[in-house]
Amino acid sequence: MELKRVVVTGLGALTPIGSTVSEYWNGLSNGVSGAAPITRFDASKFKTQFACEVKGYSPDNYFDRKEARKMDPFSQYAMVVAEEAVNDSNLLNGTYDPARVGVIWGSGIGGLRTFQEECVNFANGDGTPRFNPFFIPKMIADISAGHISIKYGFRGPNFVTVSACASATNALIDSFNYIRLGMADVIVSGGSEAAVTEAGVGGFNALKALSERNDSPETASRPFDKDRDGFVLGEGAGALILEEYEHAKARGAKIYAEVIGGGMSADAYHITAPHPDGLGALTVMQNVLRDANIKPEDVDYINVHGTSTPLGDVSEVKAIQQVFGEHAYKLNISSTKSMTGHLLGAAGAIEAIASILAIQNQLVPPTINHFTDDESFDPGLNFTFNKAQEREVKVALSNTFGFGGHNTSVLFRQLKD
Repeated sequence: MELKRVVVTGLGALTPIGSTVSEYWNGLSNGVSGAAPITRFDASKFKTQFACEVKGYSPDNYFDRKEARKMDPFSQYAMVVAEEAVNDSNLLNGTYDPARVGVIWGSGIGGLRTFQEECVNFANGDGTPRFNPFFIPKMIADISAGHISIKYGFRGPNFVTVSACASATNALIDSFNYIRLGMADVIVSGGSEAAVTEAGVGGFNALKALSERNDSPETASRPFDKDRDGFVLGEGAGALILEEYEHAKARGAKIYAEVIGGGMSADAYHITAPHPDGLGALTVMQNVLRDANIKPEDVDYINVHGTSTPLGDVSEVKAIQQVFGEHAYKLNISSTKSMTGHLLGAAGAIEAIASILAIQNQLVPPTINHFTDDESFDPGLNFTFNKAQEREVKVALSNTFGFGGHNTSVLFRQLKD
């Protein structure tokens, strides 16, 4: 069968460096760090006392109090960005079949704040099981897609993908496939996460995954730097409206970019560590190029997973060099996690948006916080250190990898008629 073309017609973002798409892009292009001391709780006894929190967020600005109490922050974030993306797409002002509009979302953890609070309340009580009647629907990861579909009456495919930090990109790939196979016309996709909690920070500290650079939070996320010591936990959400090309054209939609390929693979190696030779990363990039039917030399920019961990950064770059060969030296590579921190299951959504906006603006956002070269990396590679770079970007690749060895890649291209 002939596969349909898929385009992006709306964007929404709520991030540690901007609470709208325009604010987010302004933060990215200017190399702004979202890391600061934690305000959500007293972190003074934790090994890591900082994170990339969403700034100035209040549910009262978006929801009535009764509605907000029924949603964990990760669902609230999903609703906020979905509204921005739906409005941006102008979908509701045109003709569409609600049975062919779906919601496919991603979250690696779901309602961690809710789960923690309910368990603490029970433990501090007298043993009588008193739980919030909304405990389960607030906590479960799939509920974000449910909330979005209920608000807008979208009755198409509806579910949430859970693959750790690859979750949102998995959601995008599933959305892409459903549309190109003719099973939907439009899908609201993306991801949300709200894991800056005692349990979130404490759990990742126990894994020794987080930076402990408490004396300088704003410089703690430093992918590819010799002195990187772990990732910085982030929170927020990103939403993309994926739409069948002819459907978008028929309603005169603004088109940001075309989605041309999705790739998936597994490391099959370790529950938290990447394959040391980047085997899974290599495979997923080969898969996405094959799916898109393009050559390695067609890619201009890679928004890498680049978490600022000692092992992960090395394995991903090894894979890039093997897949792209000599062309690797002509690419721009950058890790926007150096600015936003790691949004876990939402990372793929905001990084897909960064990749699309790089195409829109012909500007590659930087990898900030580079101070010391690491001899593990070829100095001939362009990591876009510390300052955004203008260049022609026709095709951008976004990588996201998750605990469990889940690897995902998605390709975006400047629209061709």
